[in-house]
Amino acid sequence: MRGSDKVTGSLFSYVDLEERIPARHPLRKIRTVVNDALRSLDGEFDRLYAGEGRPSIAPERLIRASLLQILYSIRSERQLMEQMDYNLLFRWFVGLGIDDTVWVPTVFTKNRDRLLTTDMSRKIMAAILAHREVAPLLSDDHFSVDGTLVKAWASMKSFQPKDDEMPDQHDDPGDPSDSIVRAEPSNQPTAEPEPMTRPTHRNRNAEVDFRGERRSNVTHASVTDLEARMFKKSPGAGAMLCFMGHSLMENRSGLIVQADLTQADGHAERRAAIDMLHRHSPGSTRRLTLAADRGYDSADFVAELRQMVVTPHVAQKSRHSAIDGRTTRHAGYAKSQRCRKKIEEPFGWAKTVGGMVQTMYRGIERVRARFTMTMAACNLVRLPKLLAA
Repeated sequence: MRGSDKVTGSLFSYVDLEERIPARHPLRKIRTVVNDALRSLDGEFDRLYAGEGRPSIAPERLIRASLLQILYSIRSERQLMEQMDYNLLFRWFVGLGIDDTVWVPTVFTKNRDRLLTTDMSRKIMAAILAHREVAPLLSDDHFSVDGTLVKAWASMKSFQPKDDEMPDQHDDPGDPSDSIVRAEPSNQPTAEPEPMTRPTHRNRNAEVDFRGERRSNVTHASVTDLEARMFKKSPGAGAMLCFMGHSLMENRSGLIVQADLTQADGHAERRAAIDMLHRHSPGSTRRLTLAADRGYDSADFVAELRQMVVTPHVAQKSRHSAIDGRTTRHAGYAKSQRCRKKIEEPFGWAKTVGGMVQTMYRGIERVRARFTMTMAACNLVRLPKLLAA
């Protein structure tokens, strides 16, 4: 017998939201770890809010929603709220009931400087790594470090001389009004007014040729994001306005234990590596190892690592290397060189899934907070398989 295609609405739903999520869905384990980590930060959240007044949206829900946006490559908070309105999986993960009203996207804007900060992102990452099931996966002695470029939300046309004032709207080569040519007023009588002429091609974003123009971070700056810097990672690559993201990875399971983001320059990677080591193991007297690529093979960097009781397992340059046989003769050096390549996987995930190939935020503080949260989300993605094994 053929079934009917008629739609009959139901007044009530008797299926619990928890029962609609598959038992083996990977978000179940991720949600358990995230909830335990946020529960340990309850005191931190209390200090951010006043003791009286109108209740705000729970900070735990805002953080879970931000993690969800990274995990599912949702490009904006507006689209996140739209999907959360009809996606039962998203409602379950964040903690909203099936009849609860979703928030307006400006909730994230107003909480970005209070809750969604770099300091809170680092605490969330630390709380996840300190979880009773996650902590045994980490190595306390062997680490790897590397950096990657994060393209800024600024175009090359915004990179202008510092002495010049910001261009007027009608002087902008991409101004739509420049594509319309209007007739000049005249006192002479005319038989018939000429109509407004339009060119056949409306170019809203005119091309600009930078060939032969000398531009550097000393003489130029972006009028869109003043903290972005022109930089290129390798001699054959093209320069772009960007920031530089840094990660410190433990070598046992390949989880990121520290993350940072700085302005891009030739010394940023080495400075960030020292800072992340100090944050992760402050005042440690244990012998650690740090693996890195040839970009970290610098005499001052290697000397500072040895002073910190850290063995520099840095890849050797072909000439003038600061790494000698004292380090390379040990079997652990070759093992560290194999393990350090795993740090490229979190960077690749952050750019292809986490949306960090080009940030949508302006200002180094907001980009740093987002980059750190993305690295924490990358750890969460790997936890279901690691914990199952």
